[in-house]
Amino acid sequence: MRVTEGGTATPRVPVGPLADTVLERLTAACAPAADPERAVAMRTYMKDVAPFPGLTAPVRRALSRTVVAGLPRPDEADCTAVALRCWELSERGYQYFAVDHLRRHVRHCSRGFLPVARHLVTTVPRWDTVGLLAPHVVGALVAADRGLTAEVDEWIGADDRWLARAALLHRLRFRERTDTARLFDYCLCRSGHPDFSVVAAPGSVVPGRRFAARVYVLSVREGGRTTPVSTGYRPQFHLRTADVVGDVDLGEAVVARPGDTVTMTVELGREAPLEAGLGFAVREGGRTVGAGTVTAVG
Repeated sequence: MRVTEGGTATPRVPVGPLADTVLERLTAACAPAADPERAVAMRTYMKDVAPFPGLTAPVRRALSRTVVAGLPRPDEADCTAVALRCWELSERGYQYFAVDHLRRHVRHCSRGFLPVARHLVTTVPRWDTVGLLAPHVVGALVAADRGLTAEVDEWIGADDRWLARAALLHRLRFRERTDTARLFDYCLCRSGHPDFSVVAAPGSVVPGRRFAARVYVLSVREGGRTTPVSTGYRPQFHLRTADVVGDVDLGEAVVARPGDTVTMTVELGREAPLEAGLGFAVREGGRTVGAGTVTAVG
């Protein structure tokens, strides 16, 4: 990868004969099929994001089948090369081809493809590409490797609104199996941004403030506090992607010393999505001083 002036890494374009063949066939097929009159309407509708060849979706997909006919199955390097080279071409139709190509072949890509997906999301971004890349490429990568979840969690707080949008939309891949609490947390994170709004069925999301938890207080050697905590302690509770201040009640324990494991009740300063079994960190500023698990809500 190379680093751009903005400090972001641009993926390297792999060299390979399969990508060469695909791009040669693709450019040769698209030019004769272009519809200049339709292209003007498409470009206007998409607010001049890029020039358009004026191909309808059925025509584009038929051409795509012709382009890849008889070619071997692409591997991750081929998928990367085709996508990045299509993104370097000015006309939007080539980027649509790349999205369709990735949707068919993303299952052959590993977690190492996520930086490429991020580059595609943030380069010449609009809803037409981001809305498909997020669930069908980013979502597919996360579904295949749940270890990528933490990295995509970081996107939701990004200054780039398209990266944040991709974080939200990638959860569509999971359908009824989506982590609703995580999705709600994403929505809370972006709730104050003018580009985002949330529509939810009444009663479908039930946030809360009060919960019981079992918490381990980190020892000094582990980077934790040097002094005990007691009822009335007000740290931040890092719940998935949000830091929420809460009041601690230790009950009969009275105090918890570094290295202790205790049961506590927490009253958060604002509502957050909670569920039994949810893990969280206890923080003071940017320092983690404890780790716990929600045992009961309400």
